[in-house]
Amino acid sequence: MLDGAAPILDVSDLKTVFTTRTGEVHAVNSVSFDLAPGELLGVVGESGSGKSVTMMSLIGLLPMPPAEIRGGTVMFEGRDILSMSPDELRDIRGSRIGFVFQDPMTSLNPTFSVGFQLMEPLRKHMGMNKKQARARAVELLELVGIPDALPRLSDFPHQFSGGMRQRVMIAIALACDPKVLIADEPTTALDVTIQAQILELVRELRHKLGMAIIWITHDLGVIAGIADRVMVMYGGQIVEQAPVRELFARPQHPYTRALLETLPSVTGERTERLKTIEGQPPAMREHPVACPFRARCVKAMDICARKNPPIVTLAGEHDVACFWDAKTGEARHAG
Repeated sequence: MLDGAAPILDVSDLKTVFTTRTGEVHAVNSVSFDLAPGELLGVVGESGSGKSVTMMSLIGLLPMPPAEIRGGTVMFEGRDILSMSPDELRDIRGSRIGFVFQDPMTSLNPTFSVGFQLMEPLRKHMGMNKKQARARAVELLELVGIPDALPRLSDFPHQFSGGMRQRVMIAIALACDPKVLIADEPTTALDVTIQAQILELVRELRHKLGMAIIWITHDLGVIAGIADRVMVMYGGQIVEQAPVRELFARPQHPYTRALLETLPSVTGERTERLKTIEGQPPAMREHPVACPFRARCVKAMDICARKNPPIVTLAGEHDVACFWDAKTGEARHAG
């Protein structure tokens, strides 16, 4: 939490299950976290760790069925989002919480102009007439760094490059001045140069607009440069959470350590081969009653197969869910 500020978003004990032909998949398991006004929270983990499903759960973007929210609360501006009606949820999602998806080509409607897609939320949620919405749409394109904004309103998504399409998606998400922006791996499909431009844009917009941001990614290198706090997920649950510098300097969970060891050295000092994390993430067919990382963990102990470790708060606002104590190299709990 930044400077002890009251959270703008407070998620408690969120559980999401998918019903499939082969049984249930427990995708989100008792996830709790908060977000302070103006904070940038990085959410990291491998594909299948539950990052995107968690964020889509809390703003009602999952198809139900097959998804089902089995428990928890998501408090936003004093109200529980999970108890809202579909109409109330659409209003919140369109105006107070923005969402930027990973692939702008599939997220933007190819049959409508960029201008139409920018103006639609402005007219629906902000009550603007066509002239006002058009003027605001131009401002938004200029805000995200798209040149010749006025004539480009008439262009269609295929007429923009990948980086420019992502800027358009960000502009749409910002249209109604949201208090929270959720970005789901928005730079994954972009080359390194364009990725750097988008990250710099987000930094500028964050400071200019003062909004809180949740940035979902599998890239710890990206998080190191933009986040205030990092939340590491595995097996549909949070395994570690800490301020960004604390997490990189003193990772406490074996999974976080393994992720950091897979990063290439930018100094060229590393002489050994890049490390990998052996094995695969769990299928999550059952609610976890043991540590989900134990099969891949080099520090696994007998207790890890019997219990799912609770979250323990350490010094420096550092939370970890692990029976192994990184400081002593021994078991944190006797079991």
